[in-house]
Amino acid sequence: MPNPLPMSRRAWVVAWVLLCAVGIAATVALNAFPAPGPQPEKPVSAECAEYIADIETQLAKAKQEGDDDGVLAFTRTRVGADDCSDEIRDHFSGDR
Repeated sequence: MPNPLPMSRRAWVVAWVLLCAVGIAATVALNAFPAPGPQPEKPVSAECAEYIADIETQLAKAKQEGDDDGVLAFTRTRVGADDCSDEIRDHFSGDR
């Protein structure tokens, strides 16, 4: 079994310095690019906007009554209603 070539202490220091320099250069390069701007809001249908407003009203009411434990359930039973799950998720995801 061949013996690996021993590295001197100086070679290890040089290797670490090079790794650190590469890491610093990568960090500087990544920080040089600005962060992407906020995504433009997608238009929300009137029905979904009304439903979101209703949810916010119920949340405010629960908060006033002291029932603000962070758990509320909403159901929608109307046939043919718009699916507003994505809009609701987008609207309330910024609050958390």
